[in-house]
Amino acid sequence: MNRFEGKTVMITGAARGFGAMAARMFAAEGAKVALGDVLGEVHDVAAELGGKALLCDVSDEDQVKALVEMAADMGGGRLDVGLNNAGIVHPLSKLANLDYATFTKQIAVNAGGCFLCMKHQLPIMAAQGGGAIVNTASVAGLGSAPMLAAYAAAKHAVIGLTKSAADEYARANVRVNAICPSFTDTEMANELRMSGDDGAVIDPKYLGRIPMRRIAEPEEIVQAMLWAASPENSFMTGQSIALDGGLTAT
Repeated sequence: MNRFEGKTVMITGAARGFGAMAARMFAAEGAKVALGDVLGEVHDVAAELGGKALLCDVSDEDQVKALVEMAADMGGGRLDVGLNNAGIVHPLSKLANLDYATFTKQIAVNAGGCFLCMKHQLPIMAAQGGGAIVNTASVAGLGSAPMLAAYAAAKHAVIGLTKSAADEYARANVRVNAICPSFTDTEMANELRMSGDDGAVIDPKYLGRIPMRRIAEPEEIVQAMLWAASPENSFMTGQSIALDGGLTAT
């Protein structure tokens, strides 16, 4: 398939995990990729794919603006897809034990980064007659997330931003959606230190809440990202799609 032949795609959080895999899959379908991350490995991913990369802290507006401008320059002034994927998580902790700095960092990166990316992507897309934005939220943004209150608050904000932007820009033919993964076999899951005694990424006791009794593979999430951004998905906007093995169905 070459759904993105000649399209320009901007991806944040592209040094590893969902972002790096998405960059490879978009490129495999013909896209030019503009990648951002705070990690230097993002340059390696870009070089591998014939794309371009910038070190980018998504909580810094000047850096986000520079990344969006680089992406548009790659497309001759066009930006067809924005995958706003950069995010961080905090260690498991009850809300009363979280410090305010942790809370504000979650909001600044997870929600603020999404806001800043869309702030600079949307005018370009509206002016060119359309585009697609996919924000990486979380199943934690759809309901409660015990021990991850600050992360959950930020991801709820991502969903609110997604819905509002979708409503504002629907008549400009800009589709804005969010994907909401549950636990996935990525570096972020490892950072939560939720592994069981057998070394599994997620302790089996947490899997009991998921009807499919397993966590997601990264490709399952990234395939949904590409579908959400693809031209054939032309009538969906303002949606937050749970990719959670049935967790929110119960």
